[in-house]
Amino acid sequence: MKVTKLYKEFFESEKSGGLVLIGFTLISLILANSGLSSTYIHFWETSFSGHSIEHWINDGLMTIFFLLIGLELEREIYKGELSKVKDALLPMFGAVGGMLIPALIFLLFNFGTETQSGAGIPMATDIAFALGILSLLGNRVPIALKIFLTALAVIDDLGAILIIAIFYTKTLLWLNLIIALAIFGFLLLLNRLKVYSLIPYLIGGIVMWYFMLHSGVHATITGVLLAFAIPFGNGGKKSTSYVLQHFLHKPVAFIIMPIFALANTAIVIGTDYSSIFTQNYSLGIALGLIIGKPVGITLILLLATKLNLCKLPKGLDWKTIFGVGFLAGIGFTMSIFITLLAFEDETTINNAKFVILISSLIAGIIGYLILNFSLKKRYKIKVKGPH
Repeated sequence: MKVTKLYKEFFESEKSGGLVLIGFTLISLILANSGLSSTYIHFWETSFSGHSIEHWINDGLMTIFFLLIGLELEREIYKGELSKVKDALLPMFGAVGGMLIPALIFLLFNFGTETQSGAGIPMATDIAFALGILSLLGNRVPIALKIFLTALAVIDDLGAILIIAIFYTKTLLWLNLIIALAIFGFLLLLNRLKVYSLIPYLIGGIVMWYFMLHSGVHATITGVLLAFAIPFGNGGKKSTSYVLQHFLHKPVAFIIMPIFALANTAIVIGTDYSSIFTQNYSLGIALGLIIGKPVGITLILLLATKLNLCKLPKGLDWKTIFGVGFLAGIGFTMSIFITLLAFEDETTINNAKFVILISSLIAGIIGYLILNFSLKKRYKIKVKGPH
């Protein structure tokens, strides 16, 4: 199976970034529950130009994260795993199952209540964490499995982006939205006119972000729109898209995501933390991520393969698919991101973040154990370096 150099870079940066995220999350939790708790939490709430530092991170820096996701999705569509409909159907069906079943489980506990807006929380997958756990299995992991998980997570993130745009937009300021979309249209025109310089796209992206921020639609959507406006060309090393994607890998993995983790995992764990898990929204999140993800992905793919809509590639079997389903239950970044949009009550947000962390940890451990067992039986360790 042919694997591009850029994909290898993406996988390497994401898996390393996932391990870095674990470290920064632990640091944040320790600080938030230490004698420095008040100072630490207050720092992220400090106002700067009318918004808190945490807000600037979530609406500003995370736009760059979504820009990278958009560029990777674009590459997958044009040249990668999603370029052929037949190959794309497997991760697409898996992603759909991995979004629908967790959402249904959440709604089973929360429909008709104030917290039903959190249905999008267990639908998300954290690419960095999922690939980080997968990387711990070493050379036993077949390249087909790496590509499947990456494509699944990218499509999953696209689904999350659409959910944010459609369901978490509370008030629309049409003039600002129209201006933002007009700028997007202008950037598409530049693309058609074969303007390959990055400068006009980056300037246009910043202006588009400003108007999107003030439109009511979440500003991070700008990142994905900008990604598809930037010229892909032939996808070669000199193409505008390739250059930007190559540049963004390390800053996103080792600067932006760790900062996001620090700002959003400043969670104070009370003495009565056990009662958190009895809340309906907590049950919805936990069961959605730990059970809904693997069951949804596996069941939908079983149905799709039985109907001959797609087939498992060489190197994958149902045990590995089920194991990957648990890794997809590592919601973390995206789940926390949607939590901030879904809920307004600070206690609910804090508790939901804690449940996401514990649920993601459990899902990750189970996924690792299943894959470790199944890959041990099916593959011999080959000490040939990375694929």
